[in-house]
Amino acid sequence: MIARGGRRELLAALTAVAGSTLAGTALFGRAARGGPRETARAVVGVRAEIHPEARSLATLGAERIGSGVVIDAGGLVLTIGYLLLEASGVEIRLEGRAVAGEVVAYDGESGLGLVRAKGALDVQPAPLGQASALALGSPLLVISRATRPDARQVTLVDRREFAGYWEYLLEDALFTRPPHPEFAGAALIEPSGAVVGIGSLFVIDAASKGVESPGNMFVPVDPLRAVLGDLLAFGRRQSPPRPWLGLTLREEGALVRVVRVAEEGPAERAGVRAGDLIIAVAGERVGSLAELYRRVWAMGAAGVEVPLDLHGERGIRRVVVASMDRDRWLRWGRTF
Repeated sequence: MIARGGRRELLAALTAVAGSTLAGTALFGRAARGGPRETARAVVGVRAEIHPEARSLATLGAERIGSGVVIDAGGLVLTIGYLLLEASGVEIRLEGRAVAGEVVAYDGESGLGLVRAKGALDVQPAPLGQASALALGSPLLVISRATRPDARQVTLVDRREFAGYWEYLLEDALFTRPPHPEFAGAALIEPSGAVVGIGSLFVIDAASKGVESPGNMFVPVDPLRAVLGDLLAFGRRQSPPRPWLGLTLREEGALVRVVRVAEEGPAERAGVRAGDLIIAVAGERVGSLAELYRRVWAMGAAGVEVPLDLHGERGIRRVVVASMDRDRWLRWGRTF
């Protein structure tokens, strides 16, 4: 995220002129000069220290360690966003040395994050490929540097919608097997050496939803193309933010249950309680996380009032949640 003032205004002006070039040609579609071996050198370790009053401490911890990949000559590192969430300090780790970094952007919609090195990394940036062109069964490589350099061959076993319990929906997630233990921010590489995904999760049903098949879920890099200019200039995409309710949710068959309610979040203020079942949104039945999210997001931007029909200890009731922009609820520990 970037401070208010002159720097933001300058970057915004530059992006207005050159944003399409940045997103369309400078990072995407380049040839991978040295193939996977050269791309492996661009994979770095990422360690983030989190603001002591961060909202995400309880779920993600005070220190987060993972990987990232250098994607431009100025030391821009692409990683998974939750490593950076509410970070107060970031360190980029290379072979035998570490370089201080700063959070550039967190994109809650895709789940991706960007860090900029404050010193020279002296590595050739990796090219970004096109995940949408990958076929099932494609051989790929996962490269991590969370604790040590580690490269493993995997297969793309599925690509499907993924709905996360934290009000997150990815339309075309990539699923690979076998699992890599240090998946957070790891680079998913195609045979040409281009990066096509960033590691997000360990899952138990990679090959097909509900079928036991341990593996990893990767966020495709494709969504970055359309919003890179915004992320570099403003630290976030400039489309209206989605309405956020402040709920941790779980699917139970064709039901959606509230597992946790964010402290001081919109749902808590409206009277939603852990254990409640969400039956309907604005009077329309919902039976899955994806269905619930799409119904809420279709109602408008952050700030819209969202009627929820609930079933809990107090029977069936309706509450109206005054949604908000999640980024305004987080505590970033920086000036912006």
